[in-house]
Amino acid sequence: MKTDVLVVKGVQFGADVPKICVPIVERNRETILAYAEKALEQKPDLLELRIDWYESLYNVESVISLLKDVRETIGETILLFTIRTKQEGGEADITVEEYETLCARVCESGLVDFIDVEAFMEDGLLERMCKVAHDNGIYVIASNHDFEKTPEESEIVRRLTYMEKQGADIPKIAVMPTKERDVLMLLSATLGYKEQDGSKPVITMSMGKMGVVSRLCGEIFGSAVTFATAGKVSAPGQIAIEEMKSIFNVLH
Repeated sequence: MKTDVLVVKGVQFGADVPKICVPIVERNRETILAYAEKALEQKPDLLELRIDWYESLYNVESVISLLKDVRETIGETILLFTIRTKQEGGEADITVEEYETLCARVCESGLVDFIDVEAFMEDGLLERMCKVAHDNGIYVIASNHDFEKTPEESEIVRRLTYMEKQGADIPKIAVMPTKERDVLMLLSATLGYKEQDGSKPVITMSMGKMGVVSRLCGEIFGSAVTFATAGKVSAPGQIAIEEMKSIFNVLH
């Protein structure tokens, strides 16, 4: 059993304590930049710009201009760019063509370190986007979200393995528990994927109040990144970054 470790700007994903990512979910340039500055005070390992919240999402040049300002604000902090669609719990009502075009332009800009790609939006999309990203030195987090239920353990492992095979650097899945055993199933699936030879660093979480524990025990079961808030949450069950760090210190 050996999980690959991904090193980005000196940060190791898939080794030691899970890395903490703070999402930015604001509507306009001023509040996005202000929130980024506020989040940096807590020293997260990476920031996620949830561009689906941005009021000018459908203006590609405006997005690129915003990214330049964000990069200037956060310096060398690792930046993840995400367009979360309505189908996966986000704000963006966007066509596949618009989604792919914007993601490609962002990769070509070189202003981000990671890009999130929704794994099951359209056949072939993930593989195409992995090639574009890698050609431009950008890493890919492939993602899948189920806000209704927790799939069976074998299905979770299948989805993570599919993302890996399509070229993703980090597969990610977030599911909603309807009973306590669902949380155990998510953790078991995470470990099951991790135990496969050559598996990639992985991000998994069980959402909501019932699933909070899954955000805290990644080091044991295999999840490489956890999401915390510096104010506004982007998904149910996120806790404050200062509390997350305190818990990690005790567990570690």
